[in-house]
Amino acid sequence: MGDTSLAISNNKDSELREIIINRQAQEVQAAMILAKKFPRDENDSFNKIRKSCQRKTLAAQAEYSYPKGGQKVTGPSIRLAEAVAQGWGNIDYGIIELSKNSKRSEMMAYAWDLETNTRSTKIFSVDHIREKTSGNVELKGSRDVYELTANMGARRQRACILAVIPGDVVEEALNQCRETLSGSYTEPLSARSKTMMAKFDDDFQVTKEMIETYFGYNLEALTEIDYSKLISIYNSIKDGMSSRGDHFKIKVVHTSKSSLDKPEVKE
Repeated sequence: MGDTSLAISNNKDSELREIIINRQAQEVQAAMILAKKFPRDENDSFNKIRKSCQRKTLAAQAEYSYPKGGQKVTGPSIRLAEAVAQGWGNIDYGIIELSKNSKRSEMMAYAWDLETNTRSTKIFSVDHIREKTSGNVELKGSRDVYELTANMGARRQRACILAVIPGDVVEEALNQCRETLSGSYTEPLSARSKTMMAKFDDDFQVTKEMIETYFGYNLEALTEIDYSKLISIYNSIKDGMSSRGDHFKIKVVHTSKSSLDKPEVKE
């Protein structure tokens, strides 16, 4: 009897998933008709993207950075991907929860260029657990589950958006953001560095000493390039692309905030 009930449940989940996917596809197909009537002007779209990247708030969140295999990995962040999609126009993108039970959520992230009919879709499962060095923790609260699935979905949504937008457009957006960062500050570097130290400590419990160990020298010697790198690391941890342990040596962990564990890897 138990096996039969499970099979019925799985069939219902599969049917629901197909209904959601088909409904989303129908909505996008209707939007494609409008996109054909009002196609993007690529020059105008590109100028909109450049203008967006001239905003310091976006430029500061535009790039992530984390170490992997002894090398530094960088790339456009989730926020930049969303801004580029909005500026490029006629792009439909999002994250959909296809099904959920007490243990797992099945999700879909997608991006669809409505003019060229270029589509990128990723269907994935998210177990309702938080991985920690001391052992996995099962998530019970709806808020914790939502934050976990949203985080995992945003990372895949970013990949989908970047898959349907020309790479040179994204690269120029990144270059504009870097140019904005280098020449738009009114506060001196020392003041900005102190603010960033406070954000690392408050949000991730990463101390000044940990950051100095990372760079190998006192923060008084921080350069503009180092400051930009710190911003990239902060965005990488915030977006879930890496954890504190990927960048900093963590000896004692005090986890009073759930954000510390998104994700938590070997430290």
